[in-house]
Amino acid sequence: MKTTNNTILITGGSAGIGFEIAKLFSENGNQVIITGRNKDRLDKAAAQLKNVTAINSDVSKAVDVEHLISTLNKDFPQLNVVINNAGAAYVYDLIEPNINAFEKAGEEMLTNYLSIIRLNEKLLPALTQQAEAAIVNVTSIVAFAPNAKLATYGASKAALHAYTQALRLKLEDTTVKVFELMPPLVDTEFSVEIGGAVNGIKPHVLADDLMKAFQTDEFEIHTGRTAELFNAYYSSTPQGFLAMNGR
Repeated sequence: MKTTNNTILITGGSAGIGFEIAKLFSENGNQVIITGRNKDRLDKAAAQLKNVTAINSDVSKAVDVEHLISTLNKDFPQLNVVINNAGAAYVYDLIEPNINAFEKAGEEMLTNYLSIIRLNEKLLPALTQQAEAAIVNVTSIVAFAPNAKLATYGASKAALHAYTQALRLKLEDTTVKVFELMPPLVDTEFSVEIGGAVNGIKPHVLADDLMKAFQTDEFEIHTGRTAELFNAYYSSTPQGFLAMNGR
């Protein structure tokens, strides 16, 4: 996959991993569009970047997605890369009374899984017309090694992992390549509650690894501790599960 002269959409691009990907790719000769639901934060992010357009949009809202698609079709017909990075997560105890697990899981599943299917489906007709294109789905280390503190978040990412594999297979004879970026714990505002500031890798590492993966067509990208846990989980599923949960 080429690493320059792309037109790239990054959802959730105003902070964390999405911001670092936008920064790296915009600095390397790509036109970048970032989206986010907080307009002030989105505008501040865009002001720090070059060759970047900000579109205030929430991937979980159908009306926002329709407006985004209309804008992209009109203003960015050359769009050839979609990075599905926007996410939602709750840290809670599954057996704690009155925790509203159903509502929390519903929001995570909508944002982290169903919204991505909707956006990809609407963009695929245009992407398949490009000479070279890519979809990048950002999953997580917990997609295959669940963490009990993030049980329903992990389930949504596991669903996205399975969908990504199927999508890659269905698109193998097209010009669209399907990548999966699998972060471990990352030092972002998103992960403060679970110790990201202390134990997480820096988000720019994810951006660097994605750039390298584009250069080599490495479709499943195990960054940092994800590689270690992936190997532990698939060589011994119980051992990998216990390791993820500090046992």
